[in-house]
Amino acid sequence: MHTDVCIIARRGRTPLIRATGGLAVRQTGVDRVHLISTAATPLGGDRISVSVQVQAGARLHLHTVAATIALPARHETVSDAEWTLDVADEAELVVDPLPTIVAADADHRTRTHVHAASTARVTIGETVQIGRHTEGAGRWSGRLHVDVDGAAALRHRLELDRSRRALVSRFVYPDPRPSAVSATAVAARLDLRCGATLTTVVAASLAEASSAVASL
Repeated sequence: MHTDVCIIARRGRTPLIRATGGLAVRQTGVDRVHLISTAATPLGGDRISVSVQVQAGARLHLHTVAATIALPARHETVSDAEWTLDVADEAELVVDPLPTIVAADADHRTRTHVHAASTARVTIGETVQIGRHTEGAGRWSGRLHVDVDGAAALRHRLELDRSRRALVSRFVYPDPRPSAVSATAVAARLDLRCGATLTTVVAASLAEASSAVASL
């Protein structure tokens, strides 16, 4: 299945929304929308494409109503999700979905491309766990590319498997907080040259990862 979502946020106006495939979009507030699953996706072989444009001076907070479960298909384990996020001058975008759970032996891959103006405000959250209960055969990989005013600000890639099963990641621009590194967990907040921060925590479970984030 190919799922295609396009959202255009406009200052003082209702967002323009188009969605086909396994996801729908519902406006749940003046500047807030939620993604809703209308079919089992992502399965092996599925592709999800989400495009978000936040026009000058507009605000958009994007969430999901439930966790995403990535599952294998009978003859294919790999599924893909690609997010393209454009944030204009004086605009604000917050993307904060509920966790992605990679079940059984699924292999889910995400790519997020952010193009932001220097006066924009951007927060991108990602939370992932390999497996349900005792499962541990799944895999996940994610890429986050951020450009600010056309210049490369971040190129980041992570992978999870049974050895490190959970991830909490958060990119915030702008963010004046300094770098911080946990003394007891695989957790760090890095201040980037562009004036942003990237917080990354990997752990054995989401509960452990969330606790480590709070300690930074």
